[in-house]
Amino acid sequence: MIHLFEALGRKMALDVGSGAVMALDDIAYDALSLLLEDRNADIVARLAEKYPREEAEETVSELRQLIDEGYLDTPDDYSDVKPADSGVVKAMCLHAAHDCNLRCAYCFAGTGEFCGERMMMSPEVGRKALDFLMERSGSRHNLEVDFFGGEPLMNLKVVKELVAYGRELERRFNKHINFTMTTNGVALDEDTIDYLNKEMHNIVISLDGRREVHDALRPTANGRGSYELIVGNAIDLVKKRRQGEYYIRGTFTNRNLDFTKDVQALHQLGFDQISLEPVVLPEDSPYAILDSHIERILNEYETLADYLLNSRKSGRFINFFHFMVDFGNGPCLKKRMSGCGAGVEYAAISPDGEIYPCHQFVGDDKYKMGNVITGEYNEKISREFSSCNIAAKPKCRTCFAKYFCSGGCAANAYKYNGSIFEPHEITCAFERKRAEIAMGIFAKEYEFGC
Repeated sequence: MIHLFEALGRKMALDVGSGAVMALDDIAYDALSLLLEDRNADIVARLAEKYPREEAEETVSELRQLIDEGYLDTPDDYSDVKPADSGVVKAMCLHAAHDCNLRCAYCFAGTGEFCGERMMMSPEVGRKALDFLMERSGSRHNLEVDFFGGEPLMNLKVVKELVAYGRELERRFNKHINFTMTTNGVALDEDTIDYLNKEMHNIVISLDGRREVHDALRPTANGRGSYELIVGNAIDLVKKRRQGEYYIRGTFTNRNLDFTKDVQALHQLGFDQISLEPVVLPEDSPYAILDSHIERILNEYETLADYLLNSRKSGRFINFFHFMVDFGNGPCLKKRMSGCGAGVEYAAISPDGEIYPCHQFVGDDKYKMGNVITGEYNEKISREFSSCNIAAKPKCRTCFAKYFCSGGCAANAYKYNGSIFEPHEITCAFERKRAEIAMGIFAKEYEFGC
């Protein structure tokens, strides 16, 4: 499969099977378009109507040779490759708190309660969860544990206890845990910042961009804007973090489809690691992304890419999460087929010890996999998620972006379409556009020697 497209003013081609990305001149782009349309046609004659005949002959000959030798239009039928299903759990999302000090308008977790009771994880449940991870991690040395919520800093004492316990387990089992935290940043004080910067491999802070956007969507429990409470804390944490990993993670809704301005606002504050996600809400929500918004958002991604490139060229580095693709050392084929590992290599643990495929399934009885306290674990659900890969999704098999998104988010598919095997088309449209832009950025920076 070959995908021809234009991104950031460049004509390009992706050879889906090999992953090769090519920047093309006009004649090569037109020639390849004609070849894909009908390989037996007199392509040279058609090209000669627009280009010198000799140049047309040379271009077509080179393209045919690349195809014949297997360097172009390479097979991408990997039906014989089985996605990873080792039974090994290597990453865990620990819901330290099902409560929150904010009341975000778009919160998928019901402002932290996950449609249940507000509660805190106990040390006992947390230790059992870490034991579960150790027992199921097999020979994996490096493991991931993310403290999540709600707002995990509302249960900081238990977080500290669990980090200390995790360090004991590291020594006992000869493993290493990368602890991370996702926080809204409200409760970040100097001592907490110092602790997190010491113990957390990565920190994700929720901040939606411009003050007016953030305050309208992320009020406190008393209805006031939270921007002023957070932004200084976030700046302080990142400055002290030096080279440590972090992300400023925001959400855009239909109220800020000009979200490049939000990325700019975050960048101007000094943040250079930024993620801005489209909201996941049903169509009847006042903040939902609808079909009618797609074209506007796709164009906005182009605007954002231009800002990113111009900033980097001027020496003001910025990284945008959804434009990140490692074209040289990306994940293996099995990983690209199976995606994030939810329900297989990854699990989320609620404060009462219930096990779910990921944080977005927490509270849904259909996908409750077990409990770390009782020791129950539903292998059937794990097998269902293991089989949920691009080979099992007809829409994915014919999509050029399948090895970029690995079939997309199972939770989004389930929430919008009622099945983890049915990708959400709006999300797919964004994935395809972001993949094209990532390739466009790669081509431009390669050209500039960046």
